[in-house]
Amino acid sequence: MSTILAFVVIFGALVFFHEFGHFIFAKRAGILCREFAIGFGPKIFAHKKGETVYTIRLLPIGGYVRMAGEDAETVELKPGYRAGLILNDKGEAVKIILNRKDRYSNAKVVEVEYADLEKELVIRGYEEGEEELKTFPVHREAVIVENGMETQIAPLDRQFASKSLGKRAMTIFAGPMMNFVLAFIAFLLIAALQGVPTNQPELGKLTDNGAAKQAGLKEGDVVLSINGKETNSWNDIVSIIQKHPEQELRFSIERGKKTLEVPVTPEAKKIDGKTIGIIGVYNPVEKSVFGTITYAAEETYSWTVEIFHLLGKLITGGFSINMLSGPVGIYASTETVAKSGIIYLIKWAGVLSINIGIMNLLPIPALDGGRLMFFAIEAVRGKPIDQQKEGLVHFIGFALLMLLMIVVTWNDIQRFFL
Repeated sequence: MSTILAFVVIFGALVFFHEFGHFIFAKRAGILCREFAIGFGPKIFAHKKGETVYTIRLLPIGGYVRMAGEDAETVELKPGYRAGLILNDKGEAVKIILNRKDRYSNAKVVEVEYADLEKELVIRGYEEGEEELKTFPVHREAVIVENGMETQIAPLDRQFASKSLGKRAMTIFAGPMMNFVLAFIAFLLIAALQGVPTNQPELGKLTDNGAAKQAGLKEGDVVLSINGKETNSWNDIVSIIQKHPEQELRFSIERGKKTLEVPVTPEAKKIDGKTIGIIGVYNPVEKSVFGTITYAAEETYSWTVEIFHLLGKLITGGFSINMLSGPVGIYASTETVAKSGIIYLIKWAGVLSINIGIMNLLPIPALDGGRLMFFAIEAVRGKPIDQQKEGLVHFIGFALLMLLMIVVTWNDIQRFFL
């Protein structure tokens, strides 16, 4: 149960931060956001606040923000269509009822002669039993009611496509950007909880059954030399210990105002086929605001570089598709990491967040990077690519990504459960 909870919290946070980036910058640009969704498929939770419906959906494989203008807008009211209009005190239509009009006794039934719900915001038509053509202004936040469901209209200036290239690009880029922000926050939290590793020639925490504790060393001991060789940094201490597995070393330490000589025999441990010495001591750490921020920035940067390095191997053939992981693989890895403690779990979340941010920036159709690629082409051409053609490219890209997801998920199931 704890693994399920850890997976839900981590994956939910990754998706939430990503979609929140899109959402907040879309709102700043004045774009109508119809839905903020975590997951895909059938709804299992929905709550409307303001003009946005917040939903949680069944399949935990991502999320989306549905912005006005990305899909075909509302229903076109053609001449001859009979619609029910509910007006406010100013005579503006605030509800446009397409069917089941008998349920709205206060609605004016109008035979539409002309309607524009994007630019002019007006409906012209004839009321039942009258021959005079009337004009009804439409409120900017009017809703269309069909089968009992309400959909807010989107004036042209509130649609995604109407915004400047810069605002559209920033709205899309903000998703991956927020994944890097989340990673920075995760590493910031780690540094705040456990401190920032330093390179001082000092002992940090000792493991219970390690050689250091058994020999009588203590946290905070300053190591002056080992076997007569001066140690000026933590790296010097580690280097000497690793080179002498199962060989007694004489530590000259400073403890308070005393200088002590302590014999320690490192245990042998095999790592990547190489035997090294260990004594069961962690890095010394310090806690400072500047050090915490610096550590978070450095970790975010170093993991970003490392993931780009792995992507380079994927392109050059040094990285197999079998090494990719989907939700099943992430769940299995989360189970392993969770056993190591909360610090490792937070670090895992940070690394995953960077991974998602980078993957979404790749110039692949259906991903944020693919959309940014089309914006770049638009900037060069001076005009956007036909929306239907771009939509087709993204649809094909999405289908291929789903196919890849199925393959990766099957590989994960075989690797971890069969």
